Amino acid sequence: MRVLLVEDDDRVAEALVPALTRRGFTVDRQATGRGTLDRLTGVDVVLLDLGLPDVDGVTLCRHIRAASDVAIIVVSARGEIDDRILGLHAGADDYLVKPYDVGELVARVHAVRRRRGDPVGVGGTGTEVFEVADVRVDLGRHEVTVAGEPVGLSRKEFQVLALVVAAGGAVCTRERILAEVWGRTWAGANRTLDVHVATLRTKLGRPSLLETVRGVGYRLSGG
Repeated sequence: MRVLLVEDDDRVAEALVPALTRRGFTVDRQATGRGTLDRLTGVDVVLLDLGLPDVDGVTLCRHIRAASDVAIIVVSARGEIDDRILGLHAGADDYLVKPYDVGELVARVHAVRRRRGDPVGVGGTGTEVFEVADVRVDLGRHEVTVAGEPVGLSRKEFQVLALVVAAGGAVCTRERILAEVWGRTWAGANRTLDVHVATLRTKLGRPSLLETVRGVGYRLSGG
């Protein structure tokens, strides 16, 4: 997923860009408002700071929305309710107040794209079939077979597997899986996810298919 970060603060950008990159995003940074409209091609999500030095952030949000249907999430230190209303009325899909947790930002990115109907994983059209060694995952039919034999999975187990398989070897972060499968996070969320992955490995009989990326998430291996 390609993200355009419109942020003038170097300290914020230097912390956020690598954090998002580690979570599987491709991030481009734009330090000023001018020139933003020229960089929207191929972008999935715009993270827009309102406190830009050269243009009004709300006005820029309106211009982005007029020029493109790209998802827009405002990330701003302006936390008053009037500011949030202005941002949303200007065309933003979501509004997150600084300081924020990167995990929450990632979850909101995936939630916004899911609400918009973008194919980010289990919320997509689900017409594809993936095969890894002798494991076959049919997203449309919600069916999994191993060596030609059907494997019974719960709904959430299937959704977790579908996300990781559809990523094609890229890392699926814990934040993304929790956002798309459970729609929220909570104190014991990581433990719940670990249990689902462990159950998947047992049911599939392919323990190495889902590789743990310590501290980040899971990705597909050769099985």
